[in-house]
Amino acid sequence: MSDKEQGPSNNGTGTAIVTQTKTKTQKPSMYRVLILNDDYTPMEFVTYILERFFNKSRENALRIMLHVHQNGVGVCGVFTYEVAETKVAQVIETARRHQHPLQCTMEKD
Repeated sequence: MSDKEQGPSNNGTGTAIVTQTKTKTQKPSMYRVLILNDDYTPMEFVTYILERFFNKSRENALRIMLHVHQNGVGVCGVFTYEVAETKVAQVIETARRHQHPLQCTMEKD
């Protein structure tokens, strides 16, 4: 092969710019999951919900349940959007299956 057929050669004299990008990761928005008081859902069922879906100890579940009973609303936990949304759906579905009107919502923290 002749020099013409091999194409241009680089003798190591080229220039290059190296850039380094720093990615800034933001913490995800957090959402409070709330249980709302009603006059029909038994206190024991609310305690069960708090233990089952929010991993609360019996003592903490009772404390939160009484807070909901006395104040009309209580925080079950703070989670990312997807987790909060799943927990709200689980609580509502379980309450309906047991024929309780318990309401559960989420709001941005």
